[in-house]
Amino acid sequence: MTTDHNGAQFDVTTLKFNEAGLIPCIAQDHETHEILMMAWMNAESIANTLETGKVTYWSRSRQAFWIKGETSGHLQTLVDLRIDCDRDALVAVVKQIGAACHTHRRSCFYTAVREGSEVELMEPMY
Repeated sequence: MTTDHNGAQFDVTTLKFNEAGLIPCIAQDHETHEILMMAWMNAESIANTLETGKVTYWSRSRQAFWIKGETSGHLQTLVDLRIDCDRDALVAVVKQIGAACHTHRRSCFYTAVREGSEVELMEPMY
């Protein structure tokens, strides 16, 4: 059982993690509903996110936890954590401060495919 910062309990073992013990998590802005990024979580990062309100992911490349914005200052504060109907994907509804993408864009989803060509939808914020 995991206890969130409001004292509520959630059984993280009811989620369907992949063979690596991970579950995909989409971050969505709570005001604009914009999809900001996708990252991976494991049971411990979910527990940390719920306990602290600071969105914590699992970095597959570094094999380590990372609290979004801990080094960049582009914090994600949890507003709501949602589970899909199959219990194998999450949406973290967040308050985003600054860029969500490591390319300094508001969203990682800044490229569209239109009429067979890639179109860049946004410039870096700085």
